[in-house]
Amino acid sequence: MPLGRILVVEDDAAIRRGLCDCLRFAGYQPTEAPDGRAGLDAALAVQPDLVLLDILMPRMDGFSVLREVRKASPTLPVIMLTAKGEEADRVRGLKEGADDYVVKPFSASELLARVEAVLRRSAERPRPVSRVSIAGRSIDLERREVTRVDTTRELLSDKECGVLQYLAHHRGRAIARDELLRNVWGLDPRGMHTRTVDMAVARLREVLQDDAEDPKVIVTVRGKGYMLVADAPEDSPA
Repeated sequence: MPLGRILVVEDDAAIRRGLCDCLRFAGYQPTEAPDGRAGLDAALAVQPDLVLLDILMPRMDGFSVLREVRKASPTLPVIMLTAKGEEADRVRGLKEGADDYVVKPFSASELLARVEAVLRRSAERPRPVSRVSIAGRSIDLERREVTRVDTTRELLSDKECGVLQYLAHHRGRAIARDELLRNVWGLDPRGMHTRTVDMAVARLREVLQDDAEDPKVIVTVRGKGYMLVADAPEDSPA
């Protein structure tokens, strides 16, 4: 039984064959796509466990494919294949929802290690929750819209929605900042010193009209992280 089905979206035939051979030898079941449009169609039809996605491709570039994949399958793991030195591409890919990236040229061992790590993290992701009721607030995670106690509404950014969704998946458990960085931003927190998570939570409290001094929605658990104090989700996929 294969370890997982991997979709390889790469327009360079030699690189694509090499990737597929490497994955097959390691025990995965690779599927190929020679351009962005074919890759998107395959991602939606084949339902792979992970996508290896090149950026510069004919018919549809990798960023466009990533955006469409995220709309249809928000939790499908995606690793971007980027050119050496193109830091802007790597940053953009992570911001738009990629789980990781591999810089060309790369070794087979690095590629397989990243595939294994991303698949391991994705296996820990719970099923998506679409609506949540929190202390009188109603959050539509599909529309990224918050309805507050006073009935006013406000839209959430992609990352704000991601944080709320992850906390909702694990409501009642304190979530460490490093865990949020890995699973919402797709960043490796090792060696990082950033207040990105704290700033996102502060913004969420503002949107939710949650008193930062005495929060009723997102509480800080000293020494552990953040926890959502919430009612059960209103609905979730069967």
